[in-house]
Amino acid sequence: MSDPSAPATAYAQFPITTEREFPEWGIERSVGMVFGVVVYSLGSVAKLTGGLKAGAGAGEIDQFSRVMDDARRKSVGRLIQQAQNLGANAVVGFQFGGSDMGASMSEIVAYGTGVVLGHKK
Repeated sequence: MSDPSAPATAYAQFPITTEREFPEWGIERSVGMVFGVVVYSLGSVAKLTGGLKAGAGAGEIDQFSRVMDDARRKSVGRLIQQAQNLGANAVVGFQFGGSDMGASMSEIVAYGTGVVLGHKK
């Protein structure tokens, strides 16, 4: 995968699971923890629009949802890239995490254990 910000094709090509193993494949070895981090900031226009919508009790804030979805996709793309750089061909124990970094920035991290899948069970 050459562009970690656009992992759509990598999802289909790179096995990832929240489980500790793949039921149909044996794990030959672990390459260690892998992660992908994205720090993003919402522009003042998006914050104002979102704040007004949230204050009005209008439900989902579409702009925020799009930013979060994009950040998650990018973080997974970066996780895949790091895993591949370490020689992994899959990730087990996959999770997302996140935190706020001040009033205008947030972080999304995708992490897990990079593994090399071997024989089919």
